[in-house]
Amino acid sequence: MGYDLLLEIIETLGPTALFLVLCLGLIGLPIPNEAVVLTAGALSEANVIDTAIAFTMVTLGICSAMTFNYSLGRFTSSRLAKWFSKKQQFGKFIKKSNQLIDKYGLYAIPISAFFPFLRHATPYVMGMNNMKFSKFSLIAFPAATLWTSIYFTLGHFVGDRIPEIIVLTNQYEALFLTLGAIIISILFLRGVRRYKLKHSNNNQAK
Repeated sequence: MGYDLLLEIIETLGPTALFLVLCLGLIGLPIPNEAVVLTAGALSEANVIDTAIAFTMVTLGICSAMTFNYSLGRFTSSRLAKWFSKKQQFGKFIKKSNQLIDKYGLYAIPISAFFPFLRHATPYVMGMNNMKFSKFSLIAFPAATLWTSIYFTLGHFVGDRIPEIIVLTNQYEALFLTLGAIIISILFLRGVRRYKLKHSNNNQAK
């Protein structure tokens, strides 16, 4: 049902639909984020949508949704926060996000990006904890881009098998968590190593 609805919306609105559906997902549209990004990859592979435009729309959509949830947690009233936490049983995911944050700290953001609802709940909790937006965006946006890249690329190969892939990814959440954590850790360590090397070279040049 959700997949067919997504195709109808894309046919009506074009690439902009990818951005809008990702932004409005928590309001009630029954379309998983994974399905949207996989579909964007599949349609770009079929030359239905320009690849660069499709990728930009889904990346901005995910980043905007995470920013909205962060802002909701940080700036809204307690009454609205309670309503939001009850939306689509969101409260239980907030509890899981808190557990993830207690265990991994800031790195809960990139890890949670690989899980439905957690990728929205964790920014919300970070906002409630008054994390600075600059600090939040520094790790959340690259994580969102990485997540988008993985599913977008996968969409190039799965074509019309997207509903089956969604079921498969939901069944192997633990595997995706492990892979996501490994990828994020490798990229982070490489970034730190490059920064230290560049800083060391600059000191030697002085």
